[in-house]
Amino acid sequence: MVQAAAVSMGAQSRAGHGDWQPPSPVTLAIRLARMEAALSAWFGQHRRALPWRKTRDPYAILVSEVMLQQTQVERVIPRYAAWLARWPTAAALAAASAADVIREWQGLGYNRRALALHRAAKRIAAEGWPADLTELPGVGRYTADALRNFAFGEAVLPMDVNVRRVLERTGGTFAPELAAALMDLGATVCLARVPRCARCPLTFACPARGRRYEALRKQSRFEGSFRQRRATTLRLVAAEPRPLGELDAEAVESLHLDGLVRVENGLVALPA
Repeated sequence: MVQAAAVSMGAQSRAGHGDWQPPSPVTLAIRLARMEAALSAWFGQHRRALPWRKTRDPYAILVSEVMLQQTQVERVIPRYAAWLARWPTAAALAAASAADVIREWQGLGYNRRALALHRAAKRIAAEGWPADLTELPGVGRYTADALRNFAFGEAVLPMDVNVRRVLERTGGTFAPELAAALMDLGATVCLARVPRCARCPLTFACPARGRRYEALRKQSRFEGSFRQRRATTLRLVAAEPRPLGELDAEAVESLHLDGLVRVENGLVALPA
């Protein structure tokens, strides 16, 4: 269950001492097993109550993973419930119009995700789940691994930014069944810039404890951006078809290239 790390935790702090010897594989295995046990115990007390963790339905998990791309958990939770209430299966979503899918997605941002999810549902409804999940529209390596773990029960660790951060800082390796625990630890304790080491169950073995990190580059501002212009234009068209002359032409062109609107006889509307 636990793989031995190639480099001992804390080795950097002892570098330069000629009498230092790396710990044995047994010692490393014991240390890593303690880390897993500590993480598991912490997760039992602090796990986030997220609705997609109550199901093994691959379609429901796919919906959650696509919605969570670049969108905060708090915003996703109510929209996830509404989406599944309207389209509880891939077949139900596949039968919906692209226009209805885009309307339902409004407010989540990055609307191309909605179309990709719609196309994925059409393929799943017609052919079933592919052996290689990355063949589905909008599904990359992480999303495929999340589905394999959380829906299909495969022993694979999905590597999102939170999981990767915890692994890099601790130098540990963890069993795939601890994926959700690693995600929660990275999201709530092992934060990107100022980790909350005093609250971390792994601090006893973490060589990065007490460190602070440079601020990550923030996404460009939404207010006044072209993304906002696109969002405003799409919201207007989602309400009702509009003459092209009443809209931001550059935004319309961009939305059209993404398949989010159609332009016919000078009228801009959602795709059929």
